[in-house]
Amino acid sequence: MEYDLPEEVRVELDGPVRIITLNRPEKFNTVNPGLHRGLRLAFEQMQDDREVRAAILTGAGKAFSAGGDISTFGDTATDIDWRRYQLRGTRHLADRMLDCHVPVVAAINGAAVGLGCSIAVLCDIVFASEKAYFADPHVAVGLVAGDGGAASWPLMMSILKAKELLLLGTRVSAQEALGLGLVNRVVPHDDLMTEALALAHRLAKLPPASVQDTKRSLNLHMKRAFHGVMDFAIAAESESFVTPEHHAKVEEFMTRKGEK
Repeated sequence: MEYDLPEEVRVELDGPVRIITLNRPEKFNTVNPGLHRGLRLAFEQMQDDREVRAAILTGAGKAFSAGGDISTFGDTATDIDWRRYQLRGTRHLADRMLDCHVPVVAAINGAAVGLGCSIAVLCDIVFASEKAYFADPHVAVGLVAGDGGAASWPLMMSILKAKELLLLGTRVSAQEALGLGLVNRVVPHDDLMTEALALAHRLAKLPPASVQDTKRSLNLHMKRAFHGVMDFAIAAESESFVTPEHHAKVEEFMTRKGEK
């Protein structure tokens, strides 16, 4: 099967395994509209792929994903129709990932920040390079952590620790993430894809019906949490895009990058 996707997302076939790559390496795979749409489409089209049995999600270059592309935040703040479209897409992406019928192995090759971190931990098994790190700095830039962290992190660690990390936006190393339950394994950087592919192919060889329905059963825990939290969290995040505090953070970033 051929996948029809924007250039920001690439899908390669390796037998029954699909390797999904976030493909903006020059921008550390920050999530612009093309990448956001491409990732949603990749999971949608995988539902029609009769040969797929497992998938890998990784990033091109030095990062997994450094989060939302802050250069687009100005439009998100000022254009309510665009903001509503973007946040609907965020909810749809979480739903597509949770509903994906095959197991998805994350291969976190570098920074997984903000939305990038949320995407990483929505996968079913998470491998992290020893060079990887995780952070959700939404609050630090004046936004509500509405795109997944508030819903998913308390299922993976104590709620007290989730509160500390999300409120402060603390950067967490791969080894710390392993101890917290955000990742399954930390591996040497050069071995990351080899290890992830080996596990994906191991999963692909198992009886597909039992794998897929066991995954679905487990993800019902996640879906209940998301249904209970995401609607409020995304609505609150939408409101936070128009606060003076967030505008000041965007202005500061754009000035520092020489884009104003």
